[in-house]
Amino acid sequence: MKITLGQLLVEGGEPARNLERAQSMVRAAAQHGSDLILLPETLDFAWTHPSALREAEPIPGRLSDQLCSFARDSGIFVCAGLTEATARGNYNTGILIDRCGQIVAVHHKINLLDVELPFYRVGQQLRVVDTELGRIGLNVCADNYIDGLAIGHTLGRMGAQIILSPSSWTSSFSVDEVVDPYADKWLAPFFMLAKMYDMYVASSTSVGYIVGGPYEGKKMVGRSLVAGPQGIVCQGPFNEFAGDVVHAELHLMQSPAVGTAIGSRLQGLGYQLDDTQWPAFKRAHYHSK
Repeated sequence: MKITLGQLLVEGGEPARNLERAQSMVRAAAQHGSDLILLPETLDFAWTHPSALREAEPIPGRLSDQLCSFARDSGIFVCAGLTEATARGNYNTGILIDRCGQIVAVHHKINLLDVELPFYRVGQQLRVVDTELGRIGLNVCADNYIDGLAIGHTLGRMGAQIILSPSSWTSSFSVDEVVDPYADKWLAPFFMLAKMYDMYVASSTSVGYIVGGPYEGKKMVGRSLVAGPQGIVCQGPFNEFAGDVVHAELHLMQSPAVGTAIGSRLQGLGYQLDDTQWPAFKRAHYHSK
């Protein structure tokens, strides 16, 4: 599986310009011979930009249709994040589109930050999808935080050979290339999941300055990442101007165990998965009469 990370400049409230840049990256990925391009989170209006509250569109809809046409015209899979309008409210949504331009998977972000709650509803389901490339799981950005690892564990137990995660990693305006602010924050959970389930975890993030919304003044500095069982496979360049495409070739693996056999395998590898915490929890929260 040849994958391209599209580290895209995303401007707040400028879906037309953002989609135009996305189209260029899809074409570049196809010309490189990639099977799939992974693009950032909420690449239409940008993450938590106030314009999305008024202007977000449904999926399928005008903006998702453009991404579908990019995939169909270039003959590659496209995974990207959009703001999805529904009758219940907006979602921070990831979609996977096949070579024919059909949406084959949709994910609503679950592990929302506090500042996201006025903008997006919490997602309520997980799924993996079988494709010609392999079995693909989908989540979005902070779904891969350490405190959200249950999401990745579930996708792993569902048989995902790769997790695709459109993202929008942010940092303080004062951060420069000397110190990577994402090193342990992202590599630790990515590598943990990849190692435990013999899979890959891939995230492509935005670049540029944040204008509007609760994080105004911060910036997105790239460093898109693919991690596998042996560690880092590839990383994107690192600064707020580093809009770029990064290519990698992955050899997707079939999990050696399914169902409860996964727990036995992980325990055999030294992971602590038993109920040793239960007695203390019971003493603290349950009281016999």
